[in-house]
Amino acid sequence: MRLDLFLRASRLVLRRTVAQELCEAGAVSVNGAAARASRAVREGDEIAIKRRGRLLTVRVLTLPQAKQVSRGDAPSLYEVVGDINVNDEV
Repeated sequence: MRLDLFLRASRLVLRRTVAQELCEAGAVSVNGAAARASRAVREGDEIAIKRRGRLLTVRVLTLPQAKQVSRGDAPSLYEVVGDINVNDEV
């Protein structure tokens, strides 16, 4: 599954266009490397998203079977590994 589609399905990003813009800006990395929106995401990958002074890192647990995932099921697609407020660091 494409990275931008996963970010949208998991509701980590509310719109696919926003996910694409974040990838183009270099704010999204997969397994430590900057990632394009078209990059394939697999189970076990770690995705880091930097925006608004916050660095959110999640691990992909499962890929959705359909494009639409219910609001209740979306958090089951990933687990939060880290959530750091970048502005607080010295």
